[in-house]
Amino acid sequence: MNQPDPQRRIAGGVEYELTRRRVRNLNIRVRTDGSVAVSAPRRVPLSSVDAFVAAHAGWVAAAQGRMAVHMANRAAEPPLPSKAIALHQMQALCAQYYPLFATTCPRGEMPRIAVRDMSTRWGSCSLKTGTLCFALRLCVMPLPAQEYVVVHEFCHFAHPNHSPAFWAAVARVMPDYKARQALLKGR
Repeated sequence: MNQPDPQRRIAGGVEYELTRRRVRNLNIRVRTDGSVAVSAPRRVPLSSVDAFVAAHAGWVAAAQGRMAVHMANRAAEPPLPSKAIALHQMQALCAQYYPLFATTCPRGEMPRIAVRDMSTRWGSCSLKTGTLCFALRLCVMPLPAQEYVVVHEFCHFAHPNHSPAFWAAVARVMPDYKARQALLKGR
């Protein structure tokens, strides 16, 4: 069945777009542009939807503020390179550090290097496939931060956890790793 066009409304000082859907609950979402979308079951009266939005006006304002800050931070970041350029960059960086970890790498070979668009982590290590994967956005971070992530992931071949032995291995290769790690915080 076709969805009706969204309806624009205002409640509690919040301008929002209402869409009736086959949902069980009322849902409020703040979009990246700061606009507000509400989905509601067909059976809920408009007065109840308006009351719900008005009751959550404080949350909406806070979410819009967080979204504005997030989008401003993203706009200030340099543009991301293509995946091909990022892969070449990370392969070259990993090749520099590989000799330090050759004995701990699976089969004693240079691991496969991959780059993905990851937003929740800077890198990952797969013991099963012998792959080091790096976030595309890592390629625009300062070189010391990139080097830290490479060392961090290489160390996971010997220590597949974040135990004290793992951190000792990172510190042996990169004594200033905490300062480098700090370059990535909040990014």
